[in-house]
Amino acid sequence: MRRLLALLLLGVTGLCGAENIKKTVDISSIDRNFKIKGIGRFDGAYYNVKSAPIALEGLAFMQENKGDFYRILRTLTAREVNKGVVFLANHTSGACVRFRTDSPNIVIRAKLAYSYDMSHMTRAGSAGFDSYAAYNGKLIYQKTIMPKAGEKSIHALIGKNPDRQMRDWLINLPLYGGVESLEVGIEKNSTIQAPTPHRISDPVLFYGSSITQGGCASRPGNNYTSMLCRAVDAPQINLGFSGSARGEEAMAKVIGKLKMACFVYDYDHNAPTVKHLQKTHEKFFKIIRSMQPELPIIILSRCNFRNNQPDNARRAVIRKTYENAVASGDKNVYFVDGETLFAGDLRDSCTVDGTHPNDLGFFRMYEHVLPVLKTALKIK
Repeated sequence: MRRLLALLLLGVTGLCGAENIKKTVDISSIDRNFKIKGIGRFDGAYYNVKSAPIALEGLAFMQENKGDFYRILRTLTAREVNKGVVFLANHTSGACVRFRTDSPNIVIRAKLAYSYDMSHMTRAGSAGFDSYAAYNGKLIYQKTIMPKAGEKSIHALIGKNPDRQMRDWLINLPLYGGVESLEVGIEKNSTIQAPTPHRISDPVLFYGSSITQGGCASRPGNNYTSMLCRAVDAPQINLGFSGSARGEEAMAKVIGKLKMACFVYDYDHNAPTVKHLQKTHEKFFKIIRSMQPELPIIILSRCNFRNNQPDNARRAVIRKTYENAVASGDKNVYFVDGETLFAGDLRDSCTVDGTHPNDLGFFRMYEHVLPVLKTALKIK
């Protein structure tokens, strides 16, 4: 009898399973916390982020590019760098907007130039925005918003300020998506002002691979570059180009012309061979150094170091650039061994796919690079 009852229950369960397979269930109808909500009616004023008092940061060539959300000079061609760099410069990794407001609600209205889902990265990270508000001088994470699948428009609440205190706000732009337009909305009878100046006025500039660009952080603020810049209170310029950072001379010359507080570079993953690294790595460093003799420069080797022959050979090339610089009397160069970046328990849990860091991996990178960055910037 029990066996017959079990078979009957199994049959019912199977039928229910088959019925469910035929239907597409929206998870947000089951768990409302997954629902992407629109703003509804909003009675306030909108401000273009390209205009004062809002500060749009992270796009070093905004003026030369006539206001484009584009990370390199428009005049830099694929022949001088490569097609990947020219395309990925449309992605807004490292860009953010900053302002002060006492508005109880903060809204953004955005139109994306690109919006697509990736197999190994959240849409919140690739195409989303996240916000931070200052409490007692420290930026605290508030909210993440992202487009619906296949859509390019976002109109949503990105922060609340119920006590209506005048606070600094920071909103990060997408890591792997492009922005066509962006406005910040505040409530009627509220004030918006220029943000509090950074502690470090000049930006920290990062050049490197998909890992530098932010793949695969769950949201923009969790990229290790963003965590570092929040920690030292400096602007960020992110020149991470997924699969495309190859240490071209033209890129070094463009970077060398920019005013920076520190330069961090790590394109090990994108160098196709050890010979390519040997040909480009020290040359890239020397171009930057010749243009800015006193600039602090931090050199990283790959974070997912496996202690095999190829990884050891690559690290040796990168370390040699550092050692030669020190031997020549350079006192503003630093080396971070990639083998240390995921160090500690759960080292094998630091990536999404064996290469790209998840949030744990990015936090580990932040932890190990931060003391070096503070030393380079002379922060006690």
